[in-house]
Amino acid sequence: MNASVPLLKTENFWQGQWQGAPTRFAVTNPATGEQLAEVADATPEQAGLAVQAALDAFASWSATAADERAALLQRWQQLLLAHQGELALLLTLEQGKPLAEAKGEIAYGASYLQWFAEEARRVYGDTIPAASTDKRILVLKQPVGVVTAITPWNFPNAMIVRKAAAALATGCTFVVKPAQQTPLSALALAELALQAGIPAGVFNVLASSDAKGIGEVFTQDPRVAKFSFTGSTAVGKTLLAQCAQGVKRVSMELGGNAPFIVFDDADLDAAVQGLLASKFRNAGQTCVCTNRVYVQASVAEAFSKKVQQAVARLRLGNGCDHGVDLGPLIDEAACRKVEALVQDALASGANLICGGQRQSPDSLFYQPTVLSKVDDRMAVAKQEIFGPVLALQSFDTEAEVLGKANATDYGLAAYFYSRDIGRIFRVAEGLQFGMVGVNEGIISNAAAPFGGVKQSGYGREGSKYGLDDYLDIKYLCLGGLG
Repeated sequence: MNASVPLLKTENFWQGQWQGAPTRFAVTNPATGEQLAEVADATPEQAGLAVQAALDAFASWSATAADERAALLQRWQQLLLAHQGELALLLTLEQGKPLAEAKGEIAYGASYLQWFAEEARRVYGDTIPAASTDKRILVLKQPVGVVTAITPWNFPNAMIVRKAAAALATGCTFVVKPAQQTPLSALALAELALQAGIPAGVFNVLASSDAKGIGEVFTQDPRVAKFSFTGSTAVGKTLLAQCAQGVKRVSMELGGNAPFIVFDDADLDAAVQGLLASKFRNAGQTCVCTNRVYVQASVAEAFSKKVQQAVARLRLGNGCDHGVDLGPLIDEAACRKVEALVQDALASGANLICGGQRQSPDSLFYQPTVLSKVDDRMAVAKQEIFGPVLALQSFDTEAEVLGKANATDYGLAAYFYSRDIGRIFRVAEGLQFGMVGVNEGIISNAAAPFGGVKQSGYGREGSKYGLDDYLDIKYLCLGGLG
């Protein structure tokens, strides 16, 4: 990949400067296997330097007027949109999703900068009536301090911006380690932050192959006030345990096992379109992707036929090519996991309606796949698939499907389709998930609180609630005023 490609950066960024490292690691295109770049491989020692840079910047950044912070975030947002095409191409090359989806992700990430730039001006405190006239009770909200974050490869732009925008809006400083597979998008964000005038040390990026070492610094360094993670529940539990030693503030957006329920009164065509959007976006590699599809028995056959016809029209290919709907999976391990889940389901009695294999034996392209006669004992229904596989089941009653949908340790997202207003409220309130899409397959936006319950984590990103995890509440009791 030509080093003159706009926004291509291969050094790490802290203290407002590009920083090298003793070694480098390769970044490859999952669609072609081509090496895109070699990136500086940050060490745990360098992570400590980046944390110190963020700490050094905290005093002045937290004291910066909210209007000024907002203006800088808005400038950063404008630069993301001005370079949307370049950022999207870089994202597609390192991550694989279709270019149209990548452009959508850039706009989605930029929307969080816009939202939190506006919310920076609305970090309100309170005055509480005191028990006596000679006292006053005040409540202040103040930034927690240095925030560290580890973000995933499936949304390498938006997952960083979603966290950083809230942190910076409140007056916190920020250090992020992007996924090893997708550091180029993160480093491009750092370049645009620099161009926007974000002060040195406020936004810092450390690309590294040493996830364990960097993670230990981020979670155990006493200079870090808060840690935010998006990724698997298994890794999240380890990081949580490490944060517990210092009683750090933590936000966790972890794994999911999203049900998608189609009732017999649903608009089936709308449900099919919602299902395709929820399941096949990013080739099924999102935490809120549909994982289990439950269709009421009386419409199961009709729905299955409509799904099969719709899936057959999906085009699998290189995300840079025109008209592609699905790109590759991120790596060989991801392909093998999907293959194993499909083979286990077929061996356990599921039927293969379409797909079920790679496009070619040596590629990372897995065909969009539909399975029927799946049951909840199969691994494909219990594990997060993270691939383009639809697993169809049937059910009879509302109570039955609510029990099935909730029978999971996860509680991130759920979806259902119905036109019965009474059922809509019963089911929406009965689903044990942090987010519910009702007659809608795409639910995330900057104005809404994104997050889960149970082992899908806690904390919220986006919306007015998204500031709370970056703020300390301080109570002032003023006496002697009588």
